[in-house]
Amino acid sequence: MRTGVAIVGAAESDLGVTNRSVLGLQAQAIGRALADAGLTLRDVDGLATTGVSRFSATQLADHFGLQPRWTDSTYAGGSAFEMFVARATQAIQAGQAETVVISFASNQRSARSRSLGGVVEDHTPEAQFETPYGPLFPLSYYAMAARRYLHMCGGTREQLAEVAVAAREWALLNPAAFRHGTRSLTAEEVVGSTMISSPLTALDCCLVTDGGGAIVLTSSERARDLRRKPVEVLGYGERTTNTSMTAVADLTVTGAVGSGADAFARAGVTPADIDVAQVYDSFTITVALTLEALGFCGRGEALDWIADGRIRPGGDFPLNTSGGGLSYCHPGQFGVMLLIEAVAQLRGEAGDRQVPGARLALAHGTGGILSTHATVVLGVDT
Repeated sequence: MRTGVAIVGAAESDLGVTNRSVLGLQAQAIGRALADAGLTLRDVDGLATTGVSRFSATQLADHFGLQPRWTDSTYAGGSAFEMFVARATQAIQAGQAETVVISFASNQRSARSRSLGGVVEDHTPEAQFETPYGPLFPLSYYAMAARRYLHMCGGTREQLAEVAVAAREWALLNPAAFRHGTRSLTAEEVVGSTMISSPLTALDCCLVTDGGGAIVLTSSERARDLRRKPVEVLGYGERTTNTSMTAVADLTVTGAVGSGADAFARAGVTPADIDVAQVYDSFTITVALTLEALGFCGRGEALDWIADGRIRPGGDFPLNTSGGGLSYCHPGQFGVMLLIEAVAQLRGEAGDRQVPGARLALAHGTGGILSTHATVVLGVDT
């Protein structure tokens, strides 16, 4: 099935420790993505971004001297960029914009700060019922989900560690990855690393890096005349479930159940049809919960399902082929990087980590404390 909209450009900014400003990294990513598409700033009439400020799209437009016909600055954490794909697709279909850039960047490692959001106000449920206990945000919330999940499914910490072990194997194939020049991990090393919030250790947690990226979307008709192989937007879906963990009835069931079902239905495909998947890996538990919610395996089955190298290079389910947020990069919000890697795989441009014959890809973002969920299905012609 087709939406009539395609991704025609994709690029990452410099990554790691850059000592660049946020706007400098944004400009770098956008310039590279437009060059990848064979377009220029003069072609851009739609802009979607978040994380620069409360007026992210306004500030970015001003920085570039643009007056876009359409903008979006939805702040939904790591899933915002998959949400932007849906909104940009709808805007292009409706004639509100012809060429939309989606971008993000952060310099949190250089700035030595992970602050990407506002202060929790005193009257909110989380301020009243959660903050007094001193949870690490968002880590302790994911740790509670992990503790509950392991209790429910009878899994072990070593089984959960496979998510990090597999991510490192992919990163060793990606020259841009922060952990590219290191070595393979073992489950024992993951479990034995510094405990941060039980049961999650340091190696269960995503990196803290600078970086960002951008993608360019336009109509499929126009895409045929551009430089790169168009990657079609086939389906999308989203759910917003909670701000406070106090409101969650079951920590092991996420909104990805609904976002994934909608995306697959719009695309006219099933989980079994996906050739390569990019799933937000803020923590190892995020991946386990998301794989089940999207329908790749049954409830409580994820840790058995990913065993025996299934999600490693050469396995039958290529997952987070860039190395993910655990070993590639994580500039605070990782959703745009999922899309960039999906595009690279579908174009056949992923080098040593290329998945042979990839024609359908999934990118799924998660934001907040399992709060927001957005799924995108992409494809290319055979």
